[in-house]
Amino acid sequence: MSGVTLEKVIKRYGDVQVIHGVDLDIEDGEFCVFVGPSGCGKSTLLRMVAGLEETSDGKISIGDRNVTHVDPAERGVAMVFQTYALYPHMTVEENMGFGLKMTGHPKDEIKRKVSEASRILKLDDYLARKPAALSGGQRQRVAIGRAIVRGPEVFLFDEPLSNLDAELRVDMRVEIARLHNELGTTMIYVTHDQVEAMTLADKIVVLRAGRIEQVGAPMELYRNPDNRFVAGFIGSPSMNFLKGTVTEGGVEVAALGGEVIPTSVALPAAGTDVIVGIRPQEATLSHEASPLKVDITEQLGGVAYEYLSTPTGEALVIESKGDDAIKAGTEVRVGYDASRVMFFDAATEARLL
Repeated sequence: MSGVTLEKVIKRYGDVQVIHGVDLDIEDGEFCVFVGPSGCGKSTLLRMVAGLEETSDGKISIGDRNVTHVDPAERGVAMVFQTYALYPHMTVEENMGFGLKMTGHPKDEIKRKVSEASRILKLDDYLARKPAALSGGQRQRVAIGRAIVRGPEVFLFDEPLSNLDAELRVDMRVEIARLHNELGTTMIYVTHDQVEAMTLADKIVVLRAGRIEQVGAPMELYRNPDNRFVAGFIGSPSMNFLKGTVTEGGVEVAALGGEVIPTSVALPAAGTDVIVGIRPQEATLSHEASPLKVDITEQLGGVAYEYLSTPTGEALVIESKGDDAIKAGTEVRVGYDASRVMFFDAATEARLL
């Protein structure tokens, strides 16, 4: 097993630079997730680690080896793609062992490694089947099994669950988490789905426009985001952002009917505009006369989401538990723990601390 280190890594396509001097340490055995919106560079960065994209500048190390310009087959990595890329004329067993067969491994060794991967992924009953006879989740497990038999130092996953339906995505998240627990191998996983990132990662790397915005454990990013982008990207539903104005007593929020939120953070001068962040999970609703009104309620069983209209036209979503959901059309007041409210600079969007 090995960790992965990126030092001032840059990627250019002609005159266009898409990865801007990325520095990152991924520890041996760590499950690291690259997350961010489409076009942020997460898949490009993963493919650079794999050697499928040339590194324009900087250094990539796996363990103590500089692999920046090493052939992909010599890097000790195995990649699982968004598409399963299985050979349709081969059985599951043949698909999983094909890579070892092509590199001249003995038949007994191939059979042993395929058998072990099959046990881990619960594919024993499907070894004689061809891909057409498998579900999407089973095909993805075969693709993962093909990576396992190679015994890589690092596993790379490029949005492996995006082609699966919602139920299978949940099942496969659990399978991948179990796989990491059993193998203990370094894994780098790319997704645009922050729920996958929060549930799988030891470490999350939030990317935007080819730069790292913040790196940390899931709950560290959730509780202590560096800026508005990270605060809005981590957490579901997304954090509510409202316009605020600094006053002598705190921050006045017009969307909450002019309510002043007290705070101990270092605020700019009175009269300065700031951004107020309130997570849907950390606010409550009460039946009180107010400028706020529930427009729509999404009742999902154990949880509900109320979408509020505000006098300023800003969006506001509040999470309620089960039977506490409030009907559409009801006037409400938003309650919150002031210590949980976050404030961001209106110009730089950096968090005020």
